[in-house]
Order: sequence, then structure tokens, then C-alpha cells
Amino acid sequence: MTKRALITGITGQDGSFLTELLLEKGYEVYGIIRRSSSFNTERIDHLYQDPHEPNTRLRLVYGDLNDSSSLNIILRKIAPDEIYNLGAQSHVRVSFDVPEYTAEITGVGTVRLLEAIRDVGIQPKFYQASSSELYGKVAEVPQSERTPFHPRSPYGCAKAYAYYITINYRESYGMFACNGILFNHESERRGETFVSRKITRAATRIKQGLQSKIYLGNLDAQRDWGYARDYVEAMWLMMQAGQADDYVIATGETHSVRDFLDEAFGCLDLDWKEHVEIDPRYYRPAEVDVLQGDASKARRELGWNPRVHFKELVRLMIDHDMGLAKRERAIHERSGHSTTTSWGAA
Repeated sequence: MTKRALITGITGQDGSFLTELLLEKGYEVYGIIRRSSSFNTERIDHLYQDPHEPNTRLRLVYGDLNDSSSLNIILRKIAPDEIYNLGAQSHVRVSFDVPEYTAEITGVGTVRLLEAIRDVGIQPKFYQASSSELYGKVAEVPQSERTPFHPRSPYGCAKAYAYYITINYRESYGMFACNGILFNHESERRGETFVSRKITRAATRIKQGLQSKIYLGNLDAQRDWGYARDYVEAMWLMMQAGQADDYVIATGETHSVRDFLDEAFGCLDLDWKEHVEIDPRYYRPAEVDVLQGDASKARRELGWNPRVHFKELVRLMIDHDMGLAKRERAIHERSGHSTTTSWGAA
């Protein structure tokens, strides 16, 4: 029988890669999207808008993690076998500006979904997208499933609530509910306000003469960066396990923002020091200095290993964004506009 999966946050980086993976495995995939004045489905458009072979196993439904009634209706209609809760206000720096909204969607949205499952009376497997930001001011390096949490942002605090409420529903109601504590994972589909993609977009635009500067915050922050396509495979593996549990997913390597700049600009034979300016607006009120994950449990119990490592990841993103920059330059040249600007990536 064909399995049905429901994904919140399907239009995001992880949602799009997960959708591809599940479709390849023969699932019917349903994605929850919010109603807005414009569509934000570009990351998955290629999966369901092929006029020659439309994908009938991918369907989008309107709903919101802020609206319990919509979640109940969706669950009653779809009765999914697996639910992947990837929806969130996911930008750490922005969470300081909208802490209440972040708590409402990223934190309370999770319990709305869990309670809807209970109310409808179905028994799907449930995946909660947890985050390395739970560790915040780290108690040890590297961080494993046993490391104490000390979140340092409204986003991290909201994720802590979501993490513990997922465990609470597992223990209280016997749900198959698991947490994937994913460390930073990037790709060519990463949002352009996240530092990794901000760097690769800017570097390629600078190479093409489309801008001259990029404005950043803390260059000394160290992160464990992996490839998002590898990480969604770990999500699926957790849901196929014999019993629900919580897993750290990470490469085990750390690199600073300076390292990312070195690698990205180095791919293009550019010196980032000539183009990067520090803007205090991009500093967090409470900084997270180093995140490094220990994924030995996932390797041992799930058989998961990352395939793409740091240098390959940066090169992959640079190659993709160079294609975008070249097309952008061609448009400028056809329109007769000057290409060089002095603004930095937002």
C-alpha cells in the first residue's frame, strides 16, 4: 500500500529535498502551505508543474501551524502515515525581532499538531525538526544527545519547547514521535538571508560585477555545516526505525564564517577582505560561539553518514549561484543598465 506523508514547511529548503526523496520512494506527499498574496513554491515547482508529466502524488493543502482547526481538518482528510514537522519561523537573528511570533509558530505550533493527531485518533509516525541552536552556550564540545541545552535565542527557546513536548507526547500517549537535532545544513536552496547562502550569492555577484560589498556580523562563529539533501535522508531513516528516538545529525567538523568566506571567495579567485564589511546590525544580542555535533548514535543505529563535506558543499553552492549571477548580468546587459552596484546582500 502506498504510504502517505504530510510535510509542514514543504516550500522550504528541507521540505523540498524531503519531498523529492519521498516521491522517489513511492510516497504520496501532501504539503501544508499558508495562504498569501503571492506563491512561494519555487523550490518545489519542478515537482508538480511539468505539463508533460504532472506529478499526481504531490498535493498542496492550505493550513497553518497557528490554526488548530485547519490542522484537524487536514489530518482527518489525509490520514497520513508519516508527518514531518519542518514548519517554523526559522531565522535565528529574526527571532530576536519577532520573539512572540517565533514562539507561536516554532514552539506552540508543534503541540497544536501533536494534539490534532490525538484528537483525530490516527497513529502516524511524527518527526520534529529540532535544532543545534538548542545547545546555545555549549556545555561541551562536541554536542551529543546527552549534552544539556542552553538556548541563546527566542528561536532556540521555542525549539526547546517543541523538543520536550514531542518527547512528552511520546511518553504520555505512546506516539511514535522523534526529534532530529540537525546541525547547520545548507544547499543551493538555502534562503538568501542565511549567512552561507548570503556569502555564496554575494561572492558570485561580485565576480560578475553586480555588487561590490557584502555586510556581515560575527565572522568568528563556528558551525558544523552539512548538506541538506544528506540530512533529509536522516529524517526518513529515523521514521523507519523500530522505535522512536532522538538523534543528533551532524558532520562532526567545525568551520568559522571566516573559513566559509575563504572557501567561497577562493573558488572565484577573489579576496573576501576587499569586499566584506562588518555591520553591527547582524550581531545577535546573545551569541552562539561554537556548534559541533556528535552523530555517532545516528551512524550506529540508523546507518547514516554524510556524503557531502564542507569544501564540496561550498563549491556546489558557488557553482549554482554563479549560474544565477550570470543570468542576472545578462538581463542587466540586455536592458542597458550598469551592472556594478555597491549594496550588500541583505
